[in-house]
Amino acid sequence: MDDRAHSPAAERNGPPILAQLQRLLPARGLLLEVASGTGQHAAFCSAGLPGWQWQPSDWTDQGFSSIRAWCAGQARVRRPVVLDVLQPLWPEVPEVVDAIFCANLIHIAPWACTTGLMQGAARHLSADGVLVTYGPYIEDGVPTAPGNLAFDADLRARDAAWGIRHLNDVATVAAQAGLVLRERVALPANNLLLAWVRQRAAR
Repeated sequence: MDDRAHSPAAERNGPPILAQLQRLLPARGLLLEVASGTGQHAAFCSAGLPGWQWQPSDWTDQGFSSIRAWCAGQARVRRPVVLDVLQPLWPEVPEVVDAIFCANLIHIAPWACTTGLMQGAARHLSADGVLVTYGPYIEDGVPTAPGNLAFDADLRARDAAWGIRHLNDVATVAAQAGLVLRERVALPANNLLLAWVRQRAAR
């Protein structure tokens, strides 16, 4: 039996995400993926970053069989570990990583998870490390696409604690953790890829 779960969205957005990771990241390092989901990003993106070790994680181990199945045979992808961003410490992940990647968590989780993500990234990123987040955001002065408005309404109907976040609010929480937005990249389907770094390293 094939244990690979399939996300059409992850299949579609993998190539543009990888292109940006290849541009943003140095030649080698250790990357922690927060909320790895099906494991498709880990499999696809790690294959395109040959100098990088990839550490998948998720808040429970229920999807680990899918992650392992997608990443079978890829020696640079480490075994997935449990990571709950709401916990004050992340004991199962490496103490220091060169990059953190998190796709589609901020809007499909309670707001407290954004705070936890930023605080955890500030604890675990190396001095020159980068946190890369991907997903839809609401921005002041930028019309929100009708599809994102409908998506936001659907998310809030499913769980009142979910919803597309205002980028300014995310940036405020990031700043409280010592991170600042270095780069904003518009990607297909009205999503943004954002690169966050330590305030002292911003340029």
